[in-house]
Amino acid sequence: MVVGVHLALVDDGTVLLGRRRNTRYAAGLWHLPAGHMEQGEPITRSMTREAEEELGITIAEEDLELVHTLHHLDADDGRSRLQLFFHPVRYEGRVRNAEPHKCEELRRWPLGRLPDDIVPYTAHALAEIACGSWLSTVGWPA
Repeated sequence: MVVGVHLALVDDGTVLLGRRRNTRYAAGLWHLPAGHMEQGEPITRSMTREAEEELGITIAEEDLELVHTLHHLDADDGRSRLQLFFHPVRYEGRVRNAEPHKCEELRRWPLGRLPDDIVPYTAHALAEIACGSWLSTVGWPA
């Protein structure tokens, strides 16, 4: 099973999204700062590493709150994916686009007015987070 980690920087009813570019998955679509857990790496370290690589910010592992878990069946490749969504209690540094070769731009969007061209499971998870849901599934047959 693939494990994805996502940083939900939600503040004052808005969320930070990046427009992906030069990527195999979802190029041109808006998505949360995210990545995959690497072998031998704890989930919390995966998230702090991705935050450092993509946004240039430092988050202590103990400052991460798990805000949503999504069990996602990917229609493109048929793989089962566990998508974990974290919110930092605090972080150090100024958020910036630290990977411009993979991210065209960063922008804050109102949670109630997300862009149409967003990764579908990201929109699903953000709606679940907005209503306080901790767990959901998407892509699985009914």
